[in-house]
Amino acid sequence: MCSERTAVCMFVAIIAFCAASCGRRTVLTGIRTGEVGAEISIPSDHDFEKAKKELSENVRVDDPEGDGGDGPIIMNAIRDEATGEMVATDVISASTVVARFRNVAERFGKVVIEFDINVPSSMMRSEWKLRFTPLMKILGDSIPLLPIDITGRKYRDEQMRGYRRYQAFLASIITDSTDFVRKKQLEVFLSRNFPRIYAMKNDSSFIADPDAESFFGISQREALIHYTKHYLKERNDRRIGNTGKMFRKFVKDPLGAEALRLDTVLTGVDGNMIYRYVQEVRSRPGLRRIDVSLSGKLYMDGKSLCSVGTSDDLTFYVSSLSTLADLTPRYRMKIVERKVYDKTHAFIDFAPGSALIDTSLSCNASELRRIVKCIADVMSYSEYELDSLVVTASCSPEGRYSFNRRLSEERGKSVATYMKDFLEVEQTGKLRTGSVPENWELLVRLSESDSLLSPGTKEMIARAAAAADKDMVEKEMSALPDYKYLREKLYPRLRTVLFDFHLHRKGMLKDTVHTKELDSVYLAGVEAIREMDYRKAVEILRPYHDYNTALAYLSAGYDHSALADLEKIPTQSARILYLKAVVLARLGRKEEAMLSYMQSVKEEPSMAHRANLDPELSEFIHLGRFD
Repeated sequence: MCSERTAVCMFVAIIAFCAASCGRRTVLTGIRTGEVGAEISIPSDHDFEKAKKELSENVRVDDPEGDGGDGPIIMNAIRDEATGEMVATDVISASTVVARFRNVAERFGKVVIEFDINVPSSMMRSEWKLRFTPLMKILGDSIPLLPIDITGRKYRDEQMRGYRRYQAFLASIITDSTDFVRKKQLEVFLSRNFPRIYAMKNDSSFIADPDAESFFGISQREALIHYTKHYLKERNDRRIGNTGKMFRKFVKDPLGAEALRLDTVLTGVDGNMIYRYVQEVRSRPGLRRIDVSLSGKLYMDGKSLCSVGTSDDLTFYVSSLSTLADLTPRYRMKIVERKVYDKTHAFIDFAPGSALIDTSLSCNASELRRIVKCIADVMSYSEYELDSLVVTASCSPEGRYSFNRRLSEERGKSVATYMKDFLEVEQTGKLRTGSVPENWELLVRLSESDSLLSPGTKEMIARAAAAADKDMVEKEMSALPDYKYLREKLYPRLRTVLFDFHLHRKGMLKDTVHTKELDSVYLAGVEAIREMDYRKAVEILRPYHDYNTALAYLSAGYDHSALADLEKIPTQSARILYLKAVVLARLGRKEEAMLSYMQSVKEEPSMAHRANLDPELSEFIHLGRFD
């Protein structure tokens, strides 16, 4: 009787095993052919909140080594950035509304997207693991997100069994080197042949190895090597070298560091699983849409069996406050002068006491070429006409003032004569010369910025520049300790030739004309808003205190500054009222926000639809506050 009952039980078990195997093969075939698969969808906030209200007290927390339950384990769970805690799995009755696109708002340079990964219960087997990897496509870039692992209990038990076997292998590795030595036999040998060494067993005295040799000529090192269990050490070394190989042998599918996410898992009454995936995306210039696709794989015994079919991509259309930027060109008043002045300096070297131009001296040749090119460039301006070109030569304070005055005049005339060859005939009559006998003004400026000159020398130079008798003060300066430095470093820089270009605008009769020109700086600030570079936009637009300045502040999160600028604008347009509603809602002034929004809609009815794109105001719409 007992044997018959045993046979019946065995028959039932065999039938059950065959049925399970057949069912698994059927599901696997469906997955491979694409008949069974997962899908991603846009979550319905209304249904999601309704489901959470029905949340029971039965909360299941992922416990890889726990005993309870045979259901799937969501290995991936993010840590809450605010509390640092892991979030429990909510087991609730969930409903899903399948949608393929949604509008999401960009705020402070970031976009948060949410989507559901829906996995049917037929795909979740105890001996399987499902891995789903979302792929985000932004402006031509494909960015894989952290994967989600749904692991069966048997699969996880096998994973943990592999880790336990690997830990047992690591425990078999000897870490204490003294375990390789026959210690008792070594102690006997040392006590007989190295009594002083043996005495160190309880003493820390130092004895050199050459002094410790026995009368047999054997050193203590040789004795230690003799009593070492070499076969045991070699085996241990092999184990250390095989740690990586043994890990791969025992752990077929490592848990991985990426198995950490914070999202919500909903388990429906039918056993289907819905994973709410939340991802924060840093905004980029020109970001208008984000596409999300899903790829999946099925694993058994650490090996991939097949890919899992998924639904079509999701599309998130990114809305931003930057689209409210006022693109109207801004102009600024510009005063145009009829007379135009330009100048350039040349450092032309002359022989001592000479006014002749020598192109072989110093850098004269290159300097003269530069001046000729500069004159040609000025003369090429089609909107200007040359009135005069004044060539002024200057000398350093060396020598008598009367001699320097005559020398500077001759040098100015010499340079002017040289330049005539590069001017048109009608322009040569506009050439003038001037002179600065001793360039004390430039010497004062050079000395003030020179860190090597002493304060006394700088004070002496300032007094000398104001003195009437230049010869006397220059003689007094020659007694200064810094005089050699002055002559060698600063004086040569005083021997310059200044070219003053006096021009006027052709066809302009009045001395000044007021005109408008496009404000390119302001335009760059507006462009920074459109490119979502809000920090740059605030930096550029801060001085203007207008609508776009407030928009830049609001987009960057400076709510109080945005409100201050919005309230200063005399004409309250629909967009200004709308921005005020947004910032007031952020500041918690809900009633004022509602009033400002309603006024905005009254001014421009289309703003009512805009509120669906901005979470600050869409909250009121969902509550029925705005119609």
